[in-house]
Amino acid sequence: MEKLDGYSGALKRLLEENNVRAGDVVKVVTGEREYVGTIIPRYEYASQDFLTLKLLNGYNIGISLDKILSITLIEKHSPPSFKSTPPEFKSKNLPKAVIVSTGGTIASRVDYRTGGVRPALSAFDLLSVVPELAEIAKVDAEVLFSMYSENMTQSNWTILAKKLHDYVSKGYEGVVVTHGTDTMGYTAAALSFALKNTPVPIVLVGSQRSSDRPSSDASSNLISAMRTSIEAPFSGVYVLMHGWVSDERMEVHLGTKVRKMHTSRRDAFKSINIKPAAIYENGRIHVILDNLPKRKVPSSFEIFPNFDDRVALIKFYPNMDPEIFLYLLDRGYRGIVLEGFGLGHVSSRAISVLKKIIRDGVFVFMTSQCIFGRVRLTVYDTGRDLLEVGVIPLEDMLSETAFVKLSWCLGNFEEDRVLDIMKANIAYEFSSRTFLEEGERFGD
Repeated sequence: MEKLDGYSGALKRLLEENNVRAGDVVKVVTGEREYVGTIIPRYEYASQDFLTLKLLNGYNIGISLDKILSITLIEKHSPPSFKSTPPEFKSKNLPKAVIVSTGGTIASRVDYRTGGVRPALSAFDLLSVVPELAEIAKVDAEVLFSMYSENMTQSNWTILAKKLHDYVSKGYEGVVVTHGTDTMGYTAAALSFALKNTPVPIVLVGSQRSSDRPSSDASSNLISAMRTSIEAPFSGVYVLMHGWVSDERMEVHLGTKVRKMHTSRRDAFKSINIKPAAIYENGRIHVILDNLPKRKVPSSFEIFPNFDDRVALIKFYPNMDPEIFLYLLDRGYRGIVLEGFGLGHVSSRAISVLKKIIRDGVFVFMTSQCIFGRVRLTVYDTGRDLLEVGVIPLEDMLSETAFVKLSWCLGNFEEDRVLDIMKANIAYEFSSRTFLEEGERFGD
């Protein structure tokens, strides 16, 4: 059913019959009282039994459809719109930077009259929403994709890698990628492998809370990401997000060692089995990890942008049917990353099937379902049996990173090189040691 400003069904028909829509000021009469306010657009999956008004005092209310006796138009307005202002850069000597958007809603503006939210889609929009950016750099912006991050595929990683390679090769000193948080770790890993000898920090950043909420992290994240990309002494691919629930501290994570650990907290992203690369706090960057690659001129900047989509990431579970692996073989899959139990174990019933698909040319690698620690297949009989049939352990590599790396290996190199490349530490995907530190915890 076609929706009107997020309304459908009987409520949509009521609005149409009275020639009103979002942005219009109306009087709504119920059996109890009258309300005057502005009709607010609604989230399309919200309950269709309530009309939402922004009252003259600024508060929003919901009025049940079955209580509405009449709606009268008081003042007609155009639908909610966003007007950007031309950027005013504070200095002619600012460095040149670019923001590449892949569809996240990190930068958006609220129309406080109607309550509507519109994403900022151009450089003018971004600087209107976050004017502090004009004090940091001369910012260009490009909307490369407009999609939810769960819809990102290997082909999108390829396009993004090529685009970033072009921008950096043209001399941009700061590169920020806005991205939805759900799969930002996958994309960060993909760029970490696809871009070799990256001369500047490429910083992926997202927002856990949209800009229409008082607790939004959109503006602070974007400003911190831009400053990090411009000012950090290191290079490479990183993810920047809140390091705590407040705005004081941001954490800069290696693109291959970061995982989203909470559905909604602003500090959802954590470095796994390694410390954050750096902290951005009180306007300063504090480098934490030693031996990060230095910022440099892009003389040896290379790109390996291809990814093979015939790779699967499989979480093993109790009583899993090993025939699943034969199905993947029949579908032409070239590689599988297994998330095994504990140190890297699966049911003994699966070993003969894994032996068959490996013999038939499928690469099989082992990671752990545990968040912290590393795979060790030499401790128990099952692990040693897996080694014997050709399953390759991947130390403390995150399963998401392993999936991306295998897809990248098969997309860019001959098969006789895949095993060596997968076991090589290319972009900090392996930690040389696992320290006995307390795992990350989320407080109240």
